[in-house]
Amino acid sequence: MKDYFENERAWYVVQTYSGCENAAKENILRRVESMGMQDYVFQALVPEVKIIETKKKGQQKEVITKPFPGYVFIDMIVTDESWYVIRNTPMVTGFLGSSGGGAKPVPLTAEEMAPILKMCGIEHEEKLNFDVGDQVRIVGGAFTGQVGKVDDIDRSKRIVRVLIDLFGRSTPAEISFEEVEPL
Repeated sequence: MKDYFENERAWYVVQTYSGCENAAKENILRRVESMGMQDYVFQALVPEVKIIETKKKGQQKEVITKPFPGYVFIDMIVTDESWYVIRNTPMVTGFLGSSGGGAKPVPLTAEEMAPILKMCGIEHEEKLNFDVGDQVRIVGGAFTGQVGKVDDIDRSKRIVRVLIDLFGRSTPAEISFEEVEPL
């Protein structure tokens, strides 16, 4: 069967019945295993947050809440088959961003998914094409076209410090990951 979708791994949002997120997640994982789709569906996630509530008498109680009720996040490669398996799973009502009628679901961007993964305690390690000490070209911002050496990488802020030559001196410039490419 021909695949009509891009075969790229990404995070997608699946709608479920509110209050049934964990059951839907378990159904998805069981169905993926029983239908042999482990090469296309990698992870299902129901984000949960621990909140400390204070009772009337000053007692504190830890409560687990779901910041996205009615949704399960799935790390997958969308093909005709994987899409069919997920959307026809019990307690799944459909993909968020899919208008139905065979329309492709819209994946979340890395910027949208990063805070959700961080909230769940999962750190997403972004793969870069350069490392400290490598020569890079700046492709955006005030220093476009300059070539410099990577001095430091701050993954949490998504900034790289590049030493560029200005007026005969090595000058550090902080530049976002998107504005730098390796030579």
